[in-house]
Amino acid sequence: MLHIRCKNNNITKSFPEGSSLLDVYQEFADELNMPYPVVSAKVNNTSQGLKFRLFQNRDVEFMDAREGSGHRCYVRSLSFVLYKATQDLFPGSKLFIEHSLCRGYYCNFKKRSNEALTDDDVERLRHRMQEIIDLDMPFRRTESTTEEAIRVFTDRGFSDKVKLLETSGQIYSDYYMLGDTVDYYYGPLVPSAGYLKVWGLERYEQGLLLRVPDWNEPTRLAEKVDQPKTFEMFAEKTHWDIIMRLSNAGDVNKAIMRGHASELIQVSEALQEKKIVQIAEEIDRRYHRHDDPVRLVLITGPSSSGKTTFCKRLSVQLLACGLRPLSFSTDDYFVNRVDTPKLPNGDYDFDNVETVDYHLLEDHLTRLMKGERVEIPEYNFVTGKREYNGKKLKLAGDTVLIIEGIHALNPLLTQKIPDSTKYKIYISALTSISLDDHNWIPTRDNRLLRRIIRDYNKGAFTAQQTIAQWKNVLAAEDQWIFPFQETADVMFNSALNIEFAVLRTHAEIILASVPKNCPEYAEAHRLLKFIHFFLPVSDKEIPPTSIMREFVGGSSFKY
Repeated sequence: MLHIRCKNNNITKSFPEGSSLLDVYQEFADELNMPYPVVSAKVNNTSQGLKFRLFQNRDVEFMDAREGSGHRCYVRSLSFVLYKATQDLFPGSKLFIEHSLCRGYYCNFKKRSNEALTDDDVERLRHRMQEIIDLDMPFRRTESTTEEAIRVFTDRGFSDKVKLLETSGQIYSDYYMLGDTVDYYYGPLVPSAGYLKVWGLERYEQGLLLRVPDWNEPTRLAEKVDQPKTFEMFAEKTHWDIIMRLSNAGDVNKAIMRGHASELIQVSEALQEKKIVQIAEEIDRRYHRHDDPVRLVLITGPSSSGKTTFCKRLSVQLLACGLRPLSFSTDDYFVNRVDTPKLPNGDYDFDNVETVDYHLLEDHLTRLMKGERVEIPEYNFVTGKREYNGKKLKLAGDTVLIIEGIHALNPLLTQKIPDSTKYKIYISALTSISLDDHNWIPTRDNRLLRRIIRDYNKGAFTAQQTIAQWKNVLAAEDQWIFPFQETADVMFNSALNIEFAVLRTHAEIILASVPKNCPEYAEAHRLLKFIHFFLPVSDKEIPPTSIMREFVGGSSFKY
C-alpha cells in the first residue's frame, strides 16, 4: 500500500499501488469540499494530469482552474477539443493557436480550400465542440519513443511537431488522442472533455477567439476586453516571423543548427532599432507641429518588458533627431514608506498607484512644461523618505520630458496636461514564437524568465523568491497596467525570435537551484521543461545596447 499525503488538508491515507490521482481525489473529495471543480494536481510539486498513476509514497495537491497549472491544463484541453472539431468538420484544415488576446486565445484558421471563415463555420465548430464535450470523450495519453512519435506526426503531415521533436533531444515523448484525432501538448490534460463546462468561441478579425474561464472565478467566462492595438502588434510580429521563416521552436532550432544564430540576432535587433527610429521620428514630427507640440513622452509596460533600456535607446534616437530628452523617474515621487498602502497580508503594496505622489508629480510636470524651474525630489530607499537635495530642472527649448514607470499611462498622473502634448508608449515582450501550431508560449513566461535571471544576477532574489513574488506581480499588472495599454499611441514589442535560446544558457542553472521540497519548484520545473525545447545559444553576439542585456548583463547603458 502507498501512503499519500493530501497537501490540501494535510491528511495522509493509504492506497493500492497504481492508483490514479483521480482515485485519490475521489477518496478525499468529501473532506476537501473544494469550491471549484478539480482539473489537475501537483505530485511532489510537479504538475500532473488526474490520470497519472502512483507507485510510490507521494505528496499530492489538487488544483482547480484558478491556479496557474490548473488553468493551463484546462485551456490546453479546450484547445484540443477545438482542434478536433476543425478536423471533423474541415478535414485538411490548419489551426494555429497563436497567442492570448482579449482574455482569451486568438486562433488563425485556414480551410483547405482557402475560403474565408464565415459565421456559419463558427456556429458549426461551436456545435461540434459541444457534442464532443457532451459525449465526455476521454483524452488518451501515449508515451512512446521520440522516433515513434515523429513517425506518427510525419504520417499525418504535422511538420511543426516533427521539427519540434526532432530537435528536442528527448528519448521519450508523449502524445494524446481524442477519438481518432492525435495531437501533442507539452503539459497534462484533463481526463475527459466533459470537464470543460465553461468556454466560448467567436469570430475575431479574420480568425477565431477561444474564450476561457475567468482566472478568479472559473465557473464563468473571462470578461472579453477588446484589444485592437495589441492584435496589430502581434500581427506585425507574426508577419516578420513568416518573412524570416520562423514561427515555432523547431524553425528556430533548425536555423541554429544551420549556423544562422548570429544572423537571427542581427535581424531581430535591426527590426527593433527600426521601430525605435520610427517612434523617435514620430515624436520629432509631433514636437515640431504648430499647435500643441508634444513635450511629454510616457513609457510604461509590465515587469521585465525592458522599459529602462528602451527608454535609453529612444533617448539616443531623439538626440539624433535634434531633440534633447530629459528622463524623469516616478520613483522619486514615492510617498514616504510609512504612507505606502498595504496588501491584505500586511506587506507594502509597492505596485499600487497610491505609492506615487501623483499630485506633486503632475504639478512639477505642468510647471516644467510652462518653462519654470522646479526642484525635483530624490527618494532615499534606505530611509524610505523623499528628500530635496537641491536638484533643480528647467526645460530648454528643444527638450522633451520622458517619464518611464509602471503607472506612466495612468491618467491620474497627467490628467491636467492636454493629451495633445503627450505621446504614450506601451512596451511588452509579446512572444510570437510558439512551440508548435497548438502550443503557444505565454508572454508572461518570457517576462518571468527575464526577471528570474536579472534578479539572480543582481543578487536581489533567488529564483525561488522571484517565483514566489510573481503571482502578486501579475495581479498588480492586471489592476494598474493592462487597463491602460490600449490608450497608447504606439506599442513596442521587446521580444526577440531567438530569445529563449539565449535565455536557456542563463536560466538552466538558476532554475535548477530551486529546491524540490518547496511550492515554487513546480513553476521552476515547468519553465525548465519548456526552455529545453530550444537549443542553447551563447549571448556573446547580443549587442551591448540590446534590451536583452538589461536581463543577462553586459549592457553599455548605465542603470
